Amino acid sequence: MHMQTAWENCIPKINSQCSQPNDLSGITSKSSIFKFVFSIIYCNVISDKNSSQQLHNFGNENTNLKMLDLEVIPERSLGCEHWEFILGMQFSQAVCICMSQVAVMKRVQVIYNENDPLASDLILSLTLDGIRLLFDSVSQRLKVIEIFAMNLIKLKYCGLVFSSSDVIPTIDQIDHSFGATHPGIYDPEKRIFTLNFRGLSFTFPVEQASEPRYVRGLGSLQFTNGASPIASKMFIFSGNSLVDSKPPPLPISCFFSHPYLQGLEVIRHNGCTSGIKLSVICEGPSQVLEPRRHACVQELCFGASAEDVLTLLGAPSRVFYKDEDKMRIHSPQAHRRAPASFSDYFYNYFTLGLDALFDGKYHKLKKFVLHTNYPGHYNFNMYHRCEFKLQLPTKPISTDNSKLIDLSPTFITVSAYSRWDEVCEKVQPSSRPIVLHRSSSTNTTNPFGSTFCYGVEDIIFEVMPNNLIASVTLYASDDNLPLHGQES
Repeated sequence: MHMQTAWENCIPKINSQCSQPNDLSGITSKSSIFKFVFSIIYCNVISDKNSSQQLHNFGNENTNLKMLDLEVIPERSLGCEHWEFILGMQFSQAVCICMSQVAVMKRVQVIYNENDPLASDLILSLTLDGIRLLFDSVSQRLKVIEIFAMNLIKLKYCGLVFSSSDVIPTIDQIDHSFGATHPGIYDPEKRIFTLNFRGLSFTFPVEQASEPRYVRGLGSLQFTNGASPIASKMFIFSGNSLVDSKPPPLPISCFFSHPYLQGLEVIRHNGCTSGIKLSVICEGPSQVLEPRRHACVQELCFGASAEDVLTLLGAPSRVFYKDEDKMRIHSPQAHRRAPASFSDYFYNYFTLGLDALFDGKYHKLKKFVLHTNYPGHYNFNMYHRCEFKLQLPTKPISTDNSKLIDLSPTFITVSAYSRWDEVCEKVQPSSRPIVLHRSSSTNTTNPFGSTFCYGVEDIIFEVMPNNLIASVTLYASDDNLPLHGQES
C-alpha cells in the first residue's frame, strides 16, 4: 500500500545530536511509529502476513541526492562532522539524527517484531543509503552498524576514502586502508569470504575461490580468476566477534546532561504502594577534560513536593497540565466530586521512562506512570524504557472447590519484560479490563488499536494485544498522600 500522509504537530527545530527526546507518537497509518519533523512525506506501510515483522518507511523520496560521505571508526561509530551513529546510543537518539537530516537521508524504515518485540532486533534501515542500524531489543541501544550496499555510500577511514563510486572496496583496497589482520574465513557453501578486524568486519562474495595461501598480509590471497573480490557488506560492532556482539553502555557523549535510568524498584508495604527507588546514572564532575559517569540512588515517596522531585531528579523534560481525567468515571462516587479549580500537572521525564503527577492545589506527588516503550504502542519512542520491578502477592492455591491451603504469603516479581498472561496465573486482577482508546485532538485515529487496563490492588497495568505491559500506573492511597498542608 502506498499513501501520502500529512504529519501533525511538527517538532520544533533540533540540533543534529538530538539533545532532547521528542514526542514522536501518534500518526495516521497502520504500524507507523513517528510523528515527524516535516509536514508531508511519502510513506509505505508493509505488513507481511507470513511473518510477525512490521515495517514503516519514512524519509525523502528524492533518489537523485548525492551519496552520504561518512567516516568509519571501528568499534565506535559511523558519521560525519555534523552527526554520528554511535554504538550504545539510544534508538530515539538515532531517530532524532534521521529527523534532522531529512534533506539528505532518502528513506528510512523501522522494522520490528509485532507479536514478540523482544525476540528480534529493532532495526532502523536507511534503505537508499545502504545503512542498517540494529538495536538490541531489550536495552534499545545500538548494537551493530551494517553497511549492506557499499555502492550506495562513500566511506572513509582516517580521512582516506576506501569505498565510493570512484574507489572500489576490493580486498586489496581494504588491506591498503586498514592494514594487515588475521587470515580471513571462507565459507564454501555460501561462497562468502569474511575479513575480520577488531570491531569491524567485511564480507566478500566469491564465485570461485581456490584454497587461499597466506604468506604476508592479504596480498597473498589467490583466486582462480585473478581478480580481487569486492566487499558487499561492512559491520561495525563492539568487541572481537560480530556474532557475540552486544551494545556497549550509553556513551558519555550521548548523555546531553540528561539523567538515565538503570533500574527502578517499586516500594510497597502491606499491599500499598508508598513510592519508588531509582538507580540513576548521569554525567558527573571530573578533574580531567573528559566527563565521567555518576551513579546515585534516589527515593521518591507519595506526598513529596514538586520542589523535592526537582531536587532529586532535576528539571523534567516537559511539564504537562491535565485538562480532564478520563478514568474518573470508574472511581466510586465520581459524580459527587466538585469540579476542580486547580489543574493537576505531570512532570515528564522521558529519559527515565516515567511521569510524576502532582496535585494542582497542594503540589504534592500523587501518581507515577512507568513506561516500557514497546514498538507498536501509541507512545513508542516518546520515552526510554523504564526498567522497573515490583512485587505482588500471589493468589491462594486451591486444592478443591471448598478448601484452600494455608501458606505463608508468596510474591511474584513483575518487570518491564513480564507477560500479562503469565502474571495473571499468579495474581488476581480485576475481573474485567477497561478498554483504552488513545487519540489526540488533532489525530482521532489510533493506528495501533486499543489497549486494556487491569487493576491489581492500587496499581493499573496497561496491556498491549501481544500480552506485553505498556505502562504501569502507581496510585497513592489516602494514607500516603498528605494533602493538608499550606496552599501555594
